[in-house]
Amino acid sequence: MNETAVLLIAHAPLASALLSVAEHVYPDCAARLRAMDVPPGLPPAQIEEQARALLAQMPQQEVLVLTDVFGATPCNVAQRLTDQRRIRVVTGVNVPMLWRVLCYAQEGAERLAERAISGATQGVMPVEARAPQYQELRAHHGQDRHHDQ
Repeated sequence: MNETAVLLIAHAPLASALLSVAEHVYPDCAARLRAMDVPPGLPPAQIEEQARALLAQMPQQEVLVLTDVFGATPCNVAQRLTDQRRIRVVTGVNVPMLWRVLCYAQEGAERLAERAISGATQGVMPVEARAPQYQELRAHHGQDRHHDQ
């Protein structure tokens, strides 16, 4: 089964940072994930050329492009990436979105776009200012207090 490739295009250094986070949790994702940081001042035509070069390195037939901000250069460039493959673009990339996409990479680009949006929105929520219960420190049978994070 051919997995859907994922291309991150975002303002520097966000794309590289998201790639590092992805590889931390999904160390096997390198074959289907690429990141492109967009530095300030680079002309859109040059950014598009670099994005197309990254796409050429990806053998998958479908590609989901995740960008940071709608209307900004990374998203505008992503919208111009059309070729023989199916390319879907979703903007507003965040860590929950990326992890959801990588978890279901065997699905097609259309379904992954849906999962990306649900992962992003479900990953945004208010958190109370108290410590979560699983982080409480407890002494067990005379041992020193310790915890894992």
